[in-house]
Amino acid sequence: MKKVERINVMMRYINNRAHFTISEIMREFNISRSTAIRDIREIEAMGMPLVAEVGRDGGYFVMNNSVLPAVRFTDNEIKALFLAFMATRNQQLPYLKSRQSLAEKLLGLISENQQEDLVLLNQILLFEGTNPNNPDLLELSDLPHPMLEKLIQSLLQDNYLLISINEESYPIYLLHLYREKSNWLIEGFDLKEEKKKIFPVDNLASVERYPVKKRVSRKGILEKISKQREVNNLILELGPEAIAQFKKYHPLKVSISYTNPYQTTAVLKTFINVHNSEELKEMINWLLFLGGDIKAREMPEEILEGLQERLRSFCP
Repeated sequence: MKKVERINVMMRYINNRAHFTISEIMREFNISRSTAIRDIREIEAMGMPLVAEVGRDGGYFVMNNSVLPAVRFTDNEIKALFLAFMATRNQQLPYLKSRQSLAEKLLGLISENQQEDLVLLNQILLFEGTNPNNPDLLELSDLPHPMLEKLIQSLLQDNYLLISINEESYPIYLLHLYREKSNWLIEGFDLKEEKKKIFPVDNLASVERYPVKKRVSRKGILEKISKQREVNNLILELGPEAIAQFKKYHPLKVSISYTNPYQTTAVLKTFINVHNSEELKEMINWLLFLGGDIKAREMPEEILEGLQERLRSFCP
């Protein structure tokens, strides 16, 4: 670890502890006693108010009401932050309007040489969803549904919510908020019907906190979900090409287990509700997306028939 990086990490380490000793610093950062003392003195010189305690068990602590000095970023950390901005450009993300001000603040923190590197990266690198002839296409205009930010603000305070969709109200315990195929979706436990459901954020009309008196405990909810877990009815063996496709896109509820140390073969196990026409259709399309590098151990007849029908439609 380079010195500038070690100093940054050490400052955060110190600031998060009420008390620390030289020995702790030596063990944590694998450095000598002289290096630890030298680093602590440099941190003090940067403005962090450390108070030394004398005695056998002495050490240091940060003076109360102190403020952590400005964090210094390494060149690689700056590039990592910038690439994260670039990779998510033109996606319907919450707090998208804050992107521009964040980028301006980031540029204001770094040197001219670092700024030149970022300008060069911006000219060379292109990510999915951008147009080479107009990389800024849709920049800050492809906004998500306005309810998304309100939903996030609500769930940060409480997972028990009362949501309204198409003039219907649903009391839910929010399990996950996720983005799939350019759509934001809520995976929640319906407290009234006592089962998991998926709700599209685009259909939300309102979000409120659910009354405390009517709630079921989180432990009780997870127990109910566990009892309702369906038996896997789709089991596939995946080769390297199918695994590569899986990494590009896979439904939230689907996962794989690698079957060799090189991660070139895997097994996929999941449950498909064949009575849900939309879910059945999506699964058929996704299996075709995975390609031919798959082998079925177990597959519902409805999926097999759907795959055969889709393949016949390709023939004249």
